[in-house]
Amino acid sequence: MDKSKLKVYGLFILITEAVGTVAGLLTTLGMEKYSAVEKPALTPPEIVFPIVWTILYALMAVGAARVWLTEESEEKDKGLKLYVVQLGMNFLWSILFFNFQAYGFSFFWLLGLLLVIVLMTLTFYKSDRIAAYLQIPYILWVSFAGYLNFMVWLLNR
Repeated sequence: MDKSKLKVYGLFILITEAVGTVAGLLTTLGMEKYSAVEKPALTPPEIVFPIVWTILYALMAVGAARVWLTEESEEKDKGLKLYVVQLGMNFLWSILFFNFQAYGFSFFWLLGLLLVIVLMTLTFYKSDRIAAYLQIPYILWVSFAGYLNFMVWLLNR
């Protein structure tokens, strides 16, 4: 692989992981509040979340970089725009859920995020199948997060 492609991958990973890191830093106080709420039985230990999210951000970034490196097309442009939208929605979900403890609103926001992720994945598939496959763990985790979000909302009304 040539250096210019490596730079693209590196830049996508750096930007995407930075978005996740900033979201994590901005929600530190909200996480303290969250630790006191009632959670569903299937809630993983707290240490699992940063590990999983670091991996997911890397996978989504590699997928987006792969699409970036494909030939110009409407699908490529659409997929990358959806990538930016889902990344922004993902960032805002953390703030809505943890800082504002808006569990009901956050759940519906998460459903919208999941829809955008699925649309992005389907669009990625038209440009680069591997890029789309790399999003499957993200879809699964956000679906699980939807369950957790919904249950936190129900348990803490």
